[in-house]
This record gives sequence, C-alpha cells and structure tokens, in this order.
Amino acid sequence: MTLEEIDILDLIPQRPPFVLVDRLTAFDEQRTGTVFTVREGHLLCESGRLQAAGLIENIAQTCAARMGYINLLNAERVKLGFIGAIRDLEIHRLPLCGETLHTTIENLEEVFGMLLVQAEVRVNDALLATARMKIALSEIDAQP
Repeated sequence: MTLEEIDILDLIPQRPPFVLVDRLTAFDEQRTGTVFTVREGHLLCESGRLQAAGLIENIAQTCAARMGYINLLNAERVKLGFIGAIRDLEIHRLPLCGETLHTTIENLEEVFGMLLVQAEVRVNDALLATARMKIALSEIDAQP
C-alpha cells in the first residue's frame, strides 16, 4: 500500500471538523511530510485565513500521522499524543483558504515517550511557519 492510498483518519486520532491533514506524503526514519488544503469554513479559519492555532495543530497532526503510520506498520492501534511544548514558533504569514500546506517534521530526539521535532510549513516555495514541538506519546488507544 502506498502512502497516497492510506486514509488519513486511519493514522490520526482527530476527527472532523478538527482534521488539519489530508494525506501522508513522506515517511522515513528522520522526516515525515503531510499536505492539507485549507478549506473555506474550516473551524480554525477566520477572514479567509487559517489562524495560528490551525498552523500549530497542523504540525501536531503531522506528528500524529507519523506515529499512526508507525502503529499501522506494527499492526497496532493509533495512540493518543499530547503537545508537551512549543518553542521557537515563527509565523511568517497565515495561509489563505484554498492554499495547500506542505508540512515537514524532522525528528530531533525520541526518548522516554517524548518526541521532539523541528517543523516547517510551506505553501509552494513560501515558508509560512517554523517551530520546535515536543509531543508526549501515550499508550492510550485513540478509538475505543
């Protein structure tokens, strides 16, 4: 099965209307990528733009897609994760409705159930946001 064939809802614990990733596009030991097209009327859009909270959640859901894909490869259920910290967040501009976000996370460290990543969000060649995010991994199944 290719990454394009995987339903993103099989990888992440979030459910509509709070989904901020459409598809897993890249996965290896160090990097994970997702895409998301910002839709008019999304819960986190205001005045035709995805708000800062939406960019942060998009990064977190890219982390969730990574962990969900690992769970899928290991024939395990998707687990819940929690944002532990956000550092060095820089938002250069908020994306417009209709734009497609390309989000990449790079693993910096994974120890004791904590994942530290460096993230960037782009639209085409334009850098929209960067951040470091720490995710606390849990053993709690996302779906009962």
